[in-house]
Amino acid sequence: MARERIVFDTNLLISGALSTTSTPARALEMAVAKGDLLASTETLRELTEKLLSPKFDACVSREQREALLLHLAPLVELVTILQTFHASRDPKDDKFLDVAVNGRADVIVAGDGDLLALHPFRGVAIVTPAEYVRREAQSVGV
Repeated sequence: MARERIVFDTNLLISGALSTTSTPARALEMAVAKGDLLASTETLRELTEKLLSPKFDACVSREQREALLLHLAPLVELVTILQTFHASRDPKDDKFLDVAVNGRADVIVAGDGDLLALHPFRGVAIVTPAEYVRREAQSVGV
């Protein structure tokens, strides 16, 4: 059986990585175990900029956040963007649609209402972390 191809929006990746008992963390854990995480240079740049911003200094040391990025890097398949889309109400979200379509993703896991409103997009499911966890748990009979 082919591995599932999954795109996470940036805020969920950060939430899942920094709050290990959260629903986004559970979704991320399940995704890494079952599938391939997809990203582009643009989504990775956004993740790096947000994760290393001073906003998180009080929560987690910069060194820990840098280590997290290094841990995440080999888990991500870098997608080349050949076709771009302008479909989201928020143009900043289009980059996740670009990754999903160009990377032949099965699902986008998002907490963003502008992305969720597009479900499904060009055959790609767009679900919340809770929906992803529930769906994956059902698929293994948990």
